[in-house]
Amino acid sequence: MQVLSVLIQHAKTSLDRPFSYLYDGPIQVQPGFRVMVDFHGQKLMGFVEAVDTTSLSKPEFDQLNGFDTSFVSSVVDEVPLLNDELNQLCQEVSEYYIAPKISVLQAMLPSSLRPAVSALKGPKIAYEWWVEAIDSNDEGLTDKQKEALRLIVPNGAVLKKEAGSPAVLENLKKAGRIRFFKKEKERFLVPEYEKEQKPRELTIGQKEAMKAIQEAPQDVVLLQGVTGSGKTEVYLHLSEIYLSQGKNILMLVPEISLTPIMVEYFSRRFGDKIAILHSELTPAEKYDEYRRIARGDARIVVGARSAVFAPLENIGLIILDEEHVESYKQDNLPYYHAREVAIMRAKHFGAKVILGSATPSLETKIRAYKGRYGYASLPQRINAKALPTTRIIDLRDRRIMMPRDTVFSRILHDAIALRLQRKEQVILLINRRGYSSFVTCASCGHIFTCPSCHSNLTYHRNDELLKCHHCGFVTAYPETCPQCGSTKIQRVGFGTERIVKVLGEYFPEARIGRLDSDVGKVRKNVPKILQEFREFKYDILVGTQMIAKGHDFPNVTLVGMVLADIGLSSPTYRASERTFQLITQAVGRSGRGDKVGEAFIQSYNPFHYAVTLGAKQDYETFFAREMQQRKIALMPPYMFLFALKFSCKSEERCVKAAVEFKEAIEGEFAQDVVCVGPVVPYLAIVGDYHKRSLLVKTRKHELIRPRLFELTRALSGKGGVDIECDVDPLDC
Repeated sequence: MQVLSVLIQHAKTSLDRPFSYLYDGPIQVQPGFRVMVDFHGQKLMGFVEAVDTTSLSKPEFDQLNGFDTSFVSSVVDEVPLLNDELNQLCQEVSEYYIAPKISVLQAMLPSSLRPAVSALKGPKIAYEWWVEAIDSNDEGLTDKQKEALRLIVPNGAVLKKEAGSPAVLENLKKAGRIRFFKKEKERFLVPEYEKEQKPRELTIGQKEAMKAIQEAPQDVVLLQGVTGSGKTEVYLHLSEIYLSQGKNILMLVPEISLTPIMVEYFSRRFGDKIAILHSELTPAEKYDEYRRIARGDARIVVGARSAVFAPLENIGLIILDEEHVESYKQDNLPYYHAREVAIMRAKHFGAKVILGSATPSLETKIRAYKGRYGYASLPQRINAKALPTTRIIDLRDRRIMMPRDTVFSRILHDAIALRLQRKEQVILLINRRGYSSFVTCASCGHIFTCPSCHSNLTYHRNDELLKCHHCGFVTAYPETCPQCGSTKIQRVGFGTERIVKVLGEYFPEARIGRLDSDVGKVRKNVPKILQEFREFKYDILVGTQMIAKGHDFPNVTLVGMVLADIGLSSPTYRASERTFQLITQAVGRSGRGDKVGEAFIQSYNPFHYAVTLGAKQDYETFFAREMQQRKIALMPPYMFLFALKFSCKSEERCVKAAVEFKEAIEGEFAQDVVCVGPVVPYLAIVGDYHKRSLLVKTRKHELIRPRLFELTRALSGKGGVDIECDVDPLDC
């Protein structure tokens, strides 16, 4: 009889330990199998962490251990889900991020393979029937049979449903001319592109960067290059070297919208060796791609954050393009950052990690500065093309605005008109989707908020709805105020929808595209719109930050940031850094072709250093200035952060648990930690649950981390309080 140590599917800190179950069936269960179990009356799926055997009977085993042990209901798998490397990675990620191991497994695996009951309803392998000839002689056949055989023979194998009538095919089979066989259906096909005959010649700067990366003794190298400097070509040449050595490549991009163009670059260079992994694939497509990678059918994996867990063997090179982008950090359990996970994987394989960016995160830059990471630079654009000229427009001066308009200055309006006249393209960026940022009553000042999480609701003109951008709540646009009954409902602020509407009024002849997460909800909208803009089917593209990173549009000569400093009001220590990065990246979309580019930056804070230095693309000065601010505030990279999140239906118990946790950690590490809080977070109530946050700052994270791991498990679940830990949080 086997004794199984099983992790239960619920990703709760209080359940982050194995539970014992018995199995006495024909299958030899191994660690890494999924099993169905009864857990306190619930039918749940579990993940087998360890296996032991016993010669005792169940009553004897229960008596020895002092509790009643259940048998597993069924065994789901026939082989372990993860290889040794991914098993080890799962453990390492769980420990580093103080996260339940089951939450890491659920982040690593596609929906059909996750340790969750829902996986049983997920897509399975799909098959199709094919037919192939085993004898091409058509003597003695009917005309219909000859027709079918002559279709099959030159093609080698044909789908049965395309080869002819079932009756004709059945007779051909009986005659010994053909055979039927079953083949796995390909539900996702990587787009095919014409392969390049000859790789592009590297510039002197790119060759120097390549040399610096190859000769760097460090396993992790920062490749810092201005926008348009040719970092992608360096990635491709490095990949070619590692592929020739029999190694495999993991290429990560921060936005799903960047995946198609990166796939095209790699496909043109390396053919059909590529697999894609990102959240826009259907569950069936992701399942097939995951298994294709695990079989070794792909040597290059391109994808967004979760692709860092791809079951790729023999990895030689891992690349994180635009490494500074916050989307590499997951915003729920297990709160991992793809950069750190990539480095963990690279250590196992002895691989090289390349972190590419024009505006690297402060943490990455300081590690390169201190020699922990290697460093390579591309300080000039390809062929020494000039960076765009920039102009900051002070929105505080209302005289410069278009009449009765709070969106466009006259200067930006005229610049757009000039580009339309020249048949050049324009990108306009506003880091907010929707039509208006919030809705209020003009009579009593009531602001319409989400009943679930109390965030401001945003008006979306396209479907006449109010939506919560935090929890997804949706409601109809109000006719009256629920507070005072007034009909004076007004919309305040603006987003991408309103910009498109205003542009349409100013430039009715212009072809205008919009790209934000609302548009992206419809599958394949993002690559379609980007490709159409690249093919000049739009004159103007309006979008959020997803259009500011990594894209190359040669005919764009004007970028306008409608409200560049909107991020400065965010309640996070990274507000200035994000604003600088967004401005720098957005400006870099202009003038990448043969024509000189311009960028207009509209701001209510025109003299803020994030705005002025972003306009100049002066990273080094910004880095020095921002590091001073971080040092004063005791924030990363000078300190490590742990954000503890407490949740309970009882506000009193939630507060009490947070205070107890703080007292425990300060009592043990008074000299080594700074605790901030507990405080009420921005989303104070979500559903029926009250929230509190506690921020722990320390320089000695290796000393503090194990104790935080113990405390979260010891205190989570007590009194109905759930505790999560966000290690290295980006927002606090």
